[in-house]
Amino acid sequence: MSAIRPDLPVPPTTFVGREPELRALAAALGDARLVTIAGPGGCGKTRLAIEAAATEAVRRPDGVCWADLTTTADALIVPELVATAAGVLPAADRDAIPSLARQLGDRRMLVCLDNCEHVVEAVAELAAALTRACPGVTVLATSREPLRVPGEVVWRVPPLGAEDAVALFEERAGPVPAPDRDAVRTACARLDGIPLAIELAAAWSGTLSAREILQGLDDRFSLLVRGPRGVAARHQTLAASMAWSHDLLEEDDRTLFRRLGAFHGGFTLDAARGVCGFGPLDGMSVLAGLGRLVDKSLVVADTRGSVARYRMPETVRAYAVALLEASEEADRVRDRHLDTYLALTDDVRPLLARDKDAWRAAVGAEHENLCAAAAWGLSRDDPGRGRLLLAGLPWLWHLNGRGHEGLELLRRAVDRAPDDRTALQARLLTGLALVADTTHPAGPDHDAAATALDIAVEAGDVATACLARLLRAVGLFFGDFDTAWKLAETARSEARESGEEFVADGATALMGMIRHLRDEHDEAEDLFRTATEGLLRRGDRGVASTTLGFWACGTLYTGDVERARALAAEAVRTARPLADHHRVGSAASVLATVETAAGRLDEARAALAPLVRLVEGAERPPFVPGLARAMGELELRSGRPHEAVAWFRSETSWLGDGAGQEAALSPQTLTGLAAALQATGDDAAAASACERALTVARAVGMPGVIADALERQARLAEPAGAERLHHEALALRAEHGLWLGCVGSLDAIARIAVAAGAHAEATRLFAACDRARTDMGLAPVPADPGSRAALGETAYAAAWAEGGALDVPAAVEWARRARGPRRRPSSGWSALTPAERSVVRLAAEGLSNPGIGARLFMSRSTVKTHLSHVYAKLGVTNRTELAALATPHLAED
Repeated sequence: MSAIRPDLPVPPTTFVGREPELRALAAALGDARLVTIAGPGGCGKTRLAIEAAATEAVRRPDGVCWADLTTTADALIVPELVATAAGVLPAADRDAIPSLARQLGDRRMLVCLDNCEHVVEAVAELAAALTRACPGVTVLATSREPLRVPGEVVWRVPPLGAEDAVALFEERAGPVPAPDRDAVRTACARLDGIPLAIELAAAWSGTLSAREILQGLDDRFSLLVRGPRGVAARHQTLAASMAWSHDLLEEDDRTLFRRLGAFHGGFTLDAARGVCGFGPLDGMSVLAGLGRLVDKSLVVADTRGSVARYRMPETVRAYAVALLEASEEADRVRDRHLDTYLALTDDVRPLLARDKDAWRAAVGAEHENLCAAAAWGLSRDDPGRGRLLLAGLPWLWHLNGRGHEGLELLRRAVDRAPDDRTALQARLLTGLALVADTTHPAGPDHDAAATALDIAVEAGDVATACLARLLRAVGLFFGDFDTAWKLAETARSEARESGEEFVADGATALMGMIRHLRDEHDEAEDLFRTATEGLLRRGDRGVASTTLGFWACGTLYTGDVERARALAAEAVRTARPLADHHRVGSAASVLATVETAAGRLDEARAALAPLVRLVEGAERPPFVPGLARAMGELELRSGRPHEAVAWFRSETSWLGDGAGQEAALSPQTLTGLAAALQATGDDAAAASACERALTVARAVGMPGVIADALERQARLAEPAGAERLHHEALALRAEHGLWLGCVGSLDAIARIAVAAGAHAEATRLFAACDRARTDMGLAPVPADPGSRAALGETAYAAAWAEGGALDVPAAVEWARRARGPRRRPSSGWSALTPAERSVVRLAAEGLSNPGIGARLFMSRSTVKTHLSHVYAKLGVTNRTELAALATPHLAED
């Protein structure tokens, strides 16, 4: 027998016989990419697969992936189970299988899919996709019926040989006395050599003699010849085995067995007591009966965790479900199942406020039971308990990457009482907005927060009102900073007063994000630090990882690349336990952005590779914030502009239904798109993207994005206009401490200086940029070589030394001063700097000093200083004279 590897199930009993079968199975796996071990229930398919996989593992460089499909009857969960077993990110909905195939595409491994019969269509689709798209992957399936996939080799399990069958009986029951061996041999033969049936028979060896066991088969096997026409013999054999085993149970155990059919995906002892402990059964009899069912292989116990979990193999559960449906207590049992899981969510609800990791562990293990209970509750004449259960579950779907399932159930719950104005309805609507935030943050589900807020305030539910107000602020986040800030500030104040710590920290984080987008990074960092401390303390990994990601970006923009990398890596570590494409993907995208900016393109690509496999080619990719932009920037830096264009444009593809158009792209992405379009030679489209980015960024107030768009416009402009635009971008960046962007501006201005013959100025700026890149940890960029030849070695070295002595702020100030003496007169319209011209333009439009400051992101005193310089240069004394003199020049500009 092969040694079982740690990545394979460890059977509780020894493997007996089957040496010829194992050799034949090894030969089949050597010749085919898809092998299905087929046979009747209980014939030993799983045990054979474990042994075969243990042998195969030594010749598979990437090992063995084992997915036990008995844990679910939901075909949609099959790809998720396989993805989890393979250690890759699961996707949802229609892209689940293509995503899995993409992520396993370069692996050389054996994928084992165990117990496929109850989800055979889903497994067939999955197996076909893997064999088609993954040349190094071999699929080994176990099923009661073939998958019927092209290329499939169906390896049918033969019955146990006579000697192996008796040996199995003895292994499970103990040595058989010589006088009873014939009875045992006959019993094994009459059971068709099916291991499960033999083991079930052997389980009774302590209660019945071998001859009594044999006699018990007389009536049972009448089913084999009297079963319904058209039903495969293997199904009749399984039915005979199950019926015989069930009929030999004591009456209380039969009752327990039937009631356990209400569970989905496993259960705990406490849950079994809650659902099954009525009528003739109490808590102790449930425990005792459960032990007997485990002994008789009708229930599987997993005792590895701190709390034992039990499950019925799916074929056994199907038999129990049929018995439950045929009984008079089906509704009562399912009502108790609903009540049990409603009580569970109530019991663990306090963990949401103090330890969300513990809450996720408790609730996540019961995911299938919770969904089934909620669906049952909603189907009742009075849906109140189903609605109440769902009101406690939104965080489950917010964090687990299966949000579409949650949205569907929550919509149904709201629709069952559409006119309800109670706190319960407010909680359900708030839940809709919470799940939509990480699943589909656009449309009516996300907008439900506004209605939830009104109802919660009306109902006096302060906690729900706080969360709804925060979610409302999140909904307005990218379109109306001022309103979002006010809502978040109010939510934080109310949350602090009422003790809602998550909302207080979440609102603080959102306020930091707004400061970040307005490029007020010192203030943003203070807010991020405060929020992150509280969020991490309670295990609020989702919002904490997002906050760390924004913090990392702000740190990158202000020039501290090493610290930005550390923050981004912490965001990834924080998100990883969630195994959620939204949070993990967002954090990884930030890390890739930092690495791309630093010129570490291989590291950036490695960070994004799992996510690219998740979404690339998907009909409707999942919502992964930042991925499209990060990949666009990476492809652009890698010299692949056409691929960059496609990635930038895909930012809103998760909207689906043709909504993923450029009109919905963020202004940050539009500037990247413009760069990529220009690199492909499409200057007109690039200019259009720049203009749209400027319009949006100016409307909401994003100075860094305005500067990015101005820089991109400069690269599309003639030299004279380019210099002005680069200086405008530089001024904005310097005023907001965006030192990373300042390096780009200084480099561009230096290259314009080279073209104008100002080689000494260019050399100083190139040297300052070189120092800045070294200080920041960025990849070097060669200076223009023409200046060295034009200046000569001595003058070039002197200019380089002068520039190398300047840090970025000093270099910015030097560039501003150097521009004037070189070409700008001391008076007249041509003497005005780009910043002064911008102030004049707005003053001529009639804006006040505060209005000009708000539009240009300047303080009032800075506006006043600019105007005083303008008056002196133009020889005017008031705004009326200024407007009259400036109007014709502004028209020319």
